[in-house]
Amino acid sequence: MRRIRFYLGGAAALGVVAWLMTLGADRQDAPRDLPSLAAALGGTDAAGEAAADDATVIEDTTEDPEDEAPEEAAPDESDPNAAATAPPETATPETATSARRAPPPARPGSRGAVTNLPIPRYVSLKTSEGNARRGPSLSHRIDWVFRHPGMPLRVTGEYGHWRRVEDRDGAGGWVHYSLLSGVRTAVVTDDGVRLLRSPDIRAQVVALAERGTVGRLGECNLDWCEISAQGEEGWVRKDVLWGVDPDEIRD
Repeated sequence: MRRIRFYLGGAAALGVVAWLMTLGADRQDAPRDLPSLAAALGGTDAAGEAAADDATVIEDTTEDPEDEAPEEAAPDESDPNAAATAPPETATPETATSARRAPPPARPGSRGAVTNLPIPRYVSLKTSEGNARRGPSLSHRIDWVFRHPGMPLRVTGEYGHWRRVEDRDGAGGWVHYSLLSGVRTAVVTDDGVRLLRSPDIRAQVVALAERGTVGRLGECNLDWCEISAQGEEGWVRKDVLWGVDPDEIRD
C-alpha cells in the first residue's frame, strides 16, 4: 500500500518547488513593494486501519488545466502577477473608483454578474503562483501569494476579469481569472485518510493520504468522493475533503 505524503513547508518559504503538493505554504504575507513575479502566467474509522512503514513521497503530476472562463475575451492588461504600483494609502483615483465599484460578497445561491456561474463555487489555481490583491485591479496591493498549482479555491465574487477567491482557511483576495482553472480538485484535511477501492467502508484500502494532499476530484455522492493523486485513485469520505460542498453530487 502506498502512502501519499506531502510534507508541510514553512509559512515563510518563498521558493517551494512545484511538486510538493501541500497547503502549508499556500499563501504568505506579501511585502508592500513586492518585486515583479515574472513569467507567472505560464503557467478515521477503526476498521481497516493500515499503514506502510516505508511511506513513499510522491511527486506532483498536476495536468495543465483548462481556463476557468473560456467564454471571456483575453484581457488587455499587463501581467496580473506584477507588483502593486501603489499601496492603498496612495491609491490613484482609478484605484479608488475600482474599490468603490467592487461588489460586496455574494449571497449563497446567487450567480456571478460576469459569468452567470454559481457563487460560491470551486475552482483551482492554474499557475505556479498567483497574487491575491486587496481589490480587483493591478493598482491594489498584494495581500497573499498562492504558490501551489492545482490547489482548490472558492470563488465568492466577480468583477470584470477578476475573481474574489479564498482558500480553506478563508484567506485570499482578488485574483485575475487567467490564473484560475475550472478543473476541480480537493484537499485532504485529516491525517492518514484511506483511499478505498469503492465507496464502502469495508472496501479494500488502496493508499493512505496525508493531510494537505491535493487530488483531482472525480465522482461524488452524498457521502463519498473519488479522487486521484500521484497515480493512485480511490474513494474518500467527503467530510475529510475541502473543495466540494456537502450536498454536491458529481457524475
